[in-house]
Amino acid sequence: MPTWPPNPLIAMLHAEAVQVDVDAASRKRVFEQVGALIERLHGLKARDVSDALFERERLGSTALGFGVAIPHARLAALGAPLAAVLRLRQALPFDSPDDEPVSLLIVMLVPSAATEQHLQALAWIAEMLSDRAQRERLQAAPGAPALYEALAGWQPAGA
Repeated sequence: MPTWPPNPLIAMLHAEAVQVDVDAASRKRVFEQVGALIERLHGLKARDVSDALFERERLGSTALGFGVAIPHARLAALGAPLAAVLRLRQALPFDSPDDEPVSLLIVMLVPSAATEQHLQALAWIAEMLSDRAQRERLQAAPGAPALYEALAGWQPAGA
């Protein structure tokens, strides 16, 4: 079992990058909204972000099942990893392994020269989302601050 750093997701996640009740009619629209959010918070070009996420998604769905996905991409203009969390008002088809639509997305953006640390962060997020009770807390959080707190408070078993 890996040795996990203290909550790598929170280290990448600006509290304002957690959004609930997001309206989006498609994956492409979700990625455009993530791009606009990242541009507003971090100054990266929205189009670069959305294009990178969409290109990665073309390689294969980032949906894990159980209504969650971890869209991720590498960006040359990025100096440090960033994350955003969106909970959709209406779940979208996402080519999930269980055919369930996705309503919770944890988006991770990493520099082009991603390191082992970034892969560990992705694994940590996948581990968190495999915890049924945690998924339920994330889906039931009444607003963005509560969702952020649920993300911040989770630790893997044995951590």
